[in-house]
Amino acid sequence: MQAFNWADMQALILQLETEGKVTRTFRRLDPARQQVIVTAILDEAVERGPTALNIKKVAERAEVSVGSLYTYFNNREGLLDFAVELCSRFITSTFAGFMPFFDHAELREALRMYVSGGLAWSETQMALVRFFARAAYHSDSDLADVIVPPVAEVMLDMVRHFLSQAAKRGEVRDDVDLEATARIIHALTIIIGDSQILPYLNAYFQVTDGDMPLDRVMDALVTLVLRGIGTQHE
Repeated sequence: MQAFNWADMQALILQLETEGKVTRTFRRLDPARQQVIVTAILDEAVERGPTALNIKKVAERAEVSVGSLYTYFNNREGLLDFAVELCSRFITSTFAGFMPFFDHAELREALRMYVSGGLAWSETQMALVRFFARAAYHSDSDLADVIVPPVAEVMLDMVRHFLSQAAKRGEVRDDVDLEATARIIHALTIIIGDSQILPYLNAYFQVTDGDMPLDRVMDALVTLVLRGIGTQHE
């Protein structure tokens, strides 16, 4: 799975402009400048929390004037609202775009690709990842209510998809509860993936360390799933 670049956000920015969440002036900026500004908003929100976001600090991070920010957004709340909506829609549309990669992947391959692809994508989008983590793990309800459910649902849909494809190919036993299994795999892969992105979670979950590499953990996950629901065992 390949990471999307900032140019892929342009359609979303246009959509948000039509909804009044950002001005045409912002949309007409060079994509690199757009990215700097949005990253500054996200980093400020992560560091201070969304309710304490300081527009002057955002301007300093982005190396623009406060006046310029007000030509892009109506107010401080509008600035944060735009960033939250952009992140939510970008992540969900990106993840949904990954769905076809799983159409013909065997279950063992799909499991590995789902985790490794997600980690690779996250490494290219760390501002988004830190922002999402703030919403998911730090009880910021203003963020969590908007961004966490849609992202979690599209992730669960991806697991449902590759699991159902495997079932159609006869890789999964007929007596398996696919929906419950999808939710279990969804939870397990979040633990594995997020622990590699966010060190403080790995300190708690103890997924990997110097003596336990990620490949070994993934081997165990694949074995656990295939032996638990599969029609063939190695």
